[in-house]
Amino acid sequence: MPLMNDHTDPVSPLTDVWLVIPLYNEAPVVRGVIEGARRVFPHVVVVDDGSTDSSAAEAAAAGAVVVRHPVNLGQGAALQTGFTYVLERTSARWAVTFDADGQHSVDDAATMVEHSRKEDLGFVLGSRFLDGSTQVGWAKRLVLRTAAAVSSHSSGMRLTDAHNGLRVIRRDALERVQLRQNRMAHASEIVRQLGATGLAWAEHPVRIAYTEYSRAKGQSLWNSVNILVDLVFS
Repeated sequence: MPLMNDHTDPVSPLTDVWLVIPLYNEAPVVRGVIEGARRVFPHVVVVDDGSTDSSAAEAAAAGAVVVRHPVNLGQGAALQTGFTYVLERTSARWAVTFDADGQHSVDDAATMVEHSRKEDLGFVLGSRFLDGSTQVGWAKRLVLRTAAAVSSHSSGMRLTDAHNGLRVIRRDALERVQLRQNRMAHASEIVRQLGATGLAWAEHPVRIAYTEYSRAKGQSLWNSVNILVDLVFS
């Protein structure tokens, strides 16, 4: 597992947490995302999933550990590589899955860690729908609600948002996650595997920033398509 750098800060209230960020062609924004995140979470591992732009270099310049896939394998594979790094190379008590494109809130992530810490929760899953603050189009909302219902049935957990990429996973839960779905079906797989741990858990309201950058990439449309594919093949 080749590393580009291994930079940490000496002082932080969340030194027992590592962010795990899957990365694919996000060079315009990833440095700023990581720099902002590292003000709260000094430990960040980025898995560059075969990017064809300067994403890996930008992530390294921001102070992240960078692990590289030589070819694009998919977000599920990138997350599993990040989980393996955290378990084998660090003593972290929690891993936080965090997107590279700027849609996730660092404050939400920190609050979710504290939720897990204070209530002894094995994992905390972000939800866009608990407080109604995230504006989602009706078509995507329908897809996400359907995905949540399907995942609730398969996992035995009552979920409002099964396809949110912001998750806090305690080490004992992370040790029981082994993603085999490399692409979008990993979202349902990780929920099933976490549910199977039997550990206490919770959802937590989060905000998703649908930025001009993400909208220009057509992400909202493609995510909905990918979720439908996930429901069919997972």
